[in-house]
Amino acid sequence: MTEALAFDELVQALHQQLAALPDYRTGKHSQYTIKDAALGAFAVFFTQSPSFLASQRTLQQAKGRSNAESLFGMAALPCDHQIRRLLDPVAPAQLFPVFEEVYAALEGAGHVSALRSCAGQRLIALDGTASFSSQEMHCAHCAQRTHTNGRVTYAHQALTPVIVAPGKPAVIT
Repeated sequence: MTEALAFDELVQALHQQLAALPDYRTGKHSQYTIKDAALGAFAVFFTQSPSFLASQRTLQQAKGRSNAESLFGMAALPCDHQIRRLLDPVAPAQLFPVFEEVYAALEGAGHVSALRSCAGQRLIALDGTASFSSQEMHCAHCAQRTHTNGRVTYAHQALTPVIVAPGKPAVIT
């Protein structure tokens, strides 16, 4: 199986899983689909660039088509705010099948076993990150930090596991 074919199959599996995500919106005037919002969120991690969507809009304007459309089959490019607004109501457990499908595809293609290290062990590096922080806006899922001056900062935080191996430049996030 070629890498291009494996990537296309992975994107197709991703589309199938994301199409099953619930849409909690009411009304008929929805510009973006939940699937496009989730693909946009995934694409940011794929390229490891926080400005992915902005760069895709520039490509779309200059070339008439973006990599988000070509690589991920996105019909429309929602902005970061729209992605958060559309995906925040989706329970994290509803995304577990997406990660399971992607991991199974990577494992089936031999990418996971290629990252095994000493004695066939899998090494997992952990990194903490915050994707949102505000002293005014917050939701029920925000972490809260009370400062010595009494002000509270609200944030969304995540612990991100990364499969790594010594001497290998590639990782799986």
